[in-house]
Amino acid sequence: MTVRQFDDTREHLLATGAAIMLGKGFAAVGLTEILAAAQVPKGSFYHYFESKEAYGVALLERYFGMYLSRLDELVANTELTGRAKLDQYFAAWRCASDESDVPSRCLVVKLTGEVCDLSESMRAQLEHGIAAVIERLVVYIETGRADRSIPAGPPADVLARSVYQLWLGSALLTKVQNNTEAFDFAQAATERMLHA
Repeated sequence: MTVRQFDDTREHLLATGAAIMLGKGFAAVGLTEILAAAQVPKGSFYHYFESKEAYGVALLERYFGMYLSRLDELVANTELTGRAKLDQYFAAWRCASDESDVPSRCLVVKLTGEVCDLSESMRAQLEHGIAAVIERLVVYIETGRADRSIPAGPPADVLARSVYQLWLGSALLTKVQNNTEAFDFAQAATERMLHA
């Protein structure tokens, strides 16, 4: 792994750990591995993070912050219809999941099943971050209904939760089945839900 330089040691630790955990998960990665990859002494870690669990929460906060800023760019794009925004969102999700490049994968998909039973604070951070993603999807749907690219149907929040849960489940099944069949199903089901 190439060590990227950061002016901020805390950010460097988070970026390094994220890259490792996207490949191995949370429990399989020890602090020694993160510190060695980051080339940072152990004392520096504890200067920024009280524990590995606190580090995990910060890792998720960082991930969702970057992820939500990309979603907000789509919200702000007035040249796209609401439907086009949803299509771009799910196409990007699928593309990232298909990538063999570990840093492009989804930290939520990687950690959700693993950490929710291990850490209440990490579970709460995942819940908070996922709720924020769904809020953006609601905006895309409401925009689509206003510009008539998405027909009237169930309440936008119900539809947004449904499609997000469908795609999250599909991302997990894609890992289990080692093919993209679940994403094909999710895409077809999303089409049906958006035309209901």
